[in-house]
Amino acid sequence: MPVDHATQIAAQNWQGLNLSFWLITILVISSGAVAAFARNIVQAAFSLFFTLLGVAGYYILLGSAFLAVTQVVIYVGGILVLLIFGVLLTNRPLERAQTGMGRMYFVGGLLGLALLLGVLYRVITGTSWVVSKTFIEPGESLRPMGRLLLTDYVLPFELAGVTLLLCLIGAAYLVRRRER
Repeated sequence: MPVDHATQIAAQNWQGLNLSFWLITILVISSGAVAAFARNIVQAAFSLFFTLLGVAGYYILLGSAFLAVTQVVIYVGGILVLLIFGVLLTNRPLERAQTGMGRMYFVGGLLGLALLLGVLYRVITGTSWVVSKTFIEPGESLRPMGRLLLTDYVLPFELAGVTLLLCLIGAAYLVRRRER
């Protein structure tokens, strides 16, 4: 039975999307594990950066460019930078880990893994999965929103940016004033 050209292209696109999904998943899980278990807070913050970028990759795979850009701008560009500023502006020494906690971490990890697998099993078996026969191309949603943001809503956008900048400068000033 001959296979038409459109079916071959769809199969190739599916393979590319599947590979992209698994690469993003490996990135998110590995960088999330480093963020959770890192002893150095700066290393944890940088691995959180890659975790949040991976989540934006998931949004791109789902066809939601607006959510991907929002994820990068708000979480990667705003929250993570604020976290790094907060860490770098404090001079508080890090607490040392207590000895003999390895067993508790192991037991906690096993319990967390069991809970995760139980919830995943419940969701997978309790959901009626419907397979769509057609693939709907996502609409172009980012261009009109970007045009509105830079024309009609440019003043609130700039005011929000200036307000966040003033908050960062004020926090740095207060921390440096206390050190003197």
